Amino acid sequence: MTRPLGPTRILIADDQEDVRSGFRLILGSQPDMTVVGEAADGLTAVDLARTLRPDLVLADIRMPGLDGLELTRRLAGPGVPDPMRVLVVTTFDHDDYVRTALHDGACGFLLKRSGPGLLIEGVRAAMAGDMLISPQITVRLLRSLAPAAAAPALAASAAPSPLTAREQEIARLVAEGLTNAEIGERLFITAGTAKTHIANVQAKVKARNRVGIAAWSWETGLAGPAPRE
Repeated sequence: MTRPLGPTRILIADDQEDVRSGFRLILGSQPDMTVVGEAADGLTAVDLARTLRPDLVLADIRMPGLDGLELTRRLAGPGVPDPMRVLVVTTFDHDDYVRTALHDGACGFLLKRSGPGLLIEGVRAAMAGDMLISPQITVRLLRSLAPAAAAPALAASAAPSPLTAREQEIARLVAEGLTNAEIGERLFITAGTAKTHIANVQAKVKARNRVGIAAWSWETGLAGPAPRE
């Protein structure tokens, strides 16, 4: 998937007209984004996505005809010959939904209550090759890994890490939920250099995406305990 030369072309898939209208206003106010289509159900969304070939599809989870998880699998899942970017934006943050969406190729998972700022940031992150997940979800998922991380961490301390010292720093910051730009600021490197390091980490630990890197970091004890709210 390459980045567009012009504004990011977005298809909105949500069964609530007021939500689609709100998203259209938010995204349409950005000079680098334009809404090219809307769908009130999953089947229509898939058809429009294949016809319009938008740069990004915003998809709700619960829609008539076809839910957002199946939509994600059909447009971005493993085995799709020409996958699209799908950003899930929903009210429902069940862990199973999050894991299924990310496993099937979603480039982010946002809660509607997170606000317009995070929506815009999520679109830009997806187009830059990053993955943005609502902070509430990230913290909960990382906490769920903490108890299981204790035992593997003992073995990890005895086994050499496949990562260089710099890559271990990168992996820890990915586990904290930082974007490429934020990692660059923290380590005094460019966002592009951070992205290169992340790609190397993904290859070495055989992670599918940034969430996979975070999970590996927790399971091996590289990342510390998640902070309590």
